[in-house]
Amino acid sequence: MPEDGTQERLVVDAMLGKLATYLRMCGYDTAYALDRDAEADDALLDLAVSEDRQLITRDTDLAARAPDSVLLSEREIEGQLQELADAGFRLSLAPEPAHCGVCNGPVDEVKPEEPTPEYAPNANDETVWRCTDCGQHFWKGSHWASVEATLDGL
Repeated sequence: MPEDGTQERLVVDAMLGKLATYLRMCGYDTAYALDRDAEADDALLDLAVSEDRQLITRDTDLAARAPDSVLLSEREIEGQLQELADAGFRLSLAPEPAHCGVCNGPVDEVKPEEPTPEYAPNANDETVWRCTDCGQHFWKGSHWASVEATLDGL
């Protein structure tokens, strides 16, 4: 567990899909209920326990059933992030991505000689990472800058 008291392994409920992406970009291993077929409360609680993940939810009843859960009240991403920052979560972009923003899989740096899809820059020109699970490619482009600006505004 990090020095701030939060866990690095998280699970977020079905209402927090955008938050899952932000947390992954901050370096947290973040399972998302809808990605894991765990939309039902009991399934989500089982996932949290079986994988030793801290639950983040907007559901008061669900939070009451999960030890060490974090209950959020805000609907918008900026408010949710502020609530987590106030709860002691480290919210800054990881120097390099460790988790895929789409599926939470591990990412590896693409070698300069490897091809990239049309939507991604050439790995000779810019550092590009690829998810080893879903194949999604990532780089520090406009989305990265937008997320960084949001986090800096907390």
